[in-house]
Amino acid sequence: MKCFHSAFFVLLLLLLNFPSETFSQSEHKQETSYLPGKLSFNNSDKKISLNDSVQKKSPDKVTFKMKKSPWKAVALSAVLPGAGQFYNESYWKIPVIAGLGGYFVYEWIQNNNQYLDYKELYQNSQTPENPTGNLQLQSLREFYRDQRDNFIIYSLILYVVNLLDAYVDAQLFDFDVSDSINFGVMKKEKFFKVGINF
Repeated sequence: MKCFHSAFFVLLLLLLNFPSETFSQSEHKQETSYLPGKLSFNNSDKKISLNDSVQKKSPDKVTFKMKKSPWKAVALSAVLPGAGQFYNESYWKIPVIAGLGGYFVYEWIQNNNQYLDYKELYQNSQTPENPTGNLQLQSLREFYRDQRDNFIIYSLILYVVNLLDAYVDAQLFDFDVSDSINFGVMKKEKFFKVGINF
């Protein structure tokens, strides 16, 4: 019985240490070739490379490249308001920016002209007999001056918003916005899913 066990273990060790080609020749003819750093098996049907399998298992690093440059969009909008929105393909924003900008500039010009007119009228109303001049003309002069200054502030705010919008729009250009929103809640191995379509 001891001889049988010894023979069994010797046979098992021989089987484990034998090259695999001796057993696979009856079914498939395999050729094993070893090159430094690369191990490959040639089968009649396919060729498997150890490097290929390692590359498939290890994920490649994918670098994300934005389609639109945020700073280029800002530079375009700084030179010409609305040009950054055109670059970002947000065409509907261009008439909004142009309309508001045109309105603010128009109102600034109108109020500045009124301010200059009432300023001149008020200066002409000041005489040695009446050094304070016409107080109604003075109040109208100050009113149109304040209106002019307000529209300058509105124009500056619109300009800054135009720059910020161009930057943010370029940053979110690659963001995928789908028509449906799906969310789920996992509770005690049960999944509850809700979908909202717009």
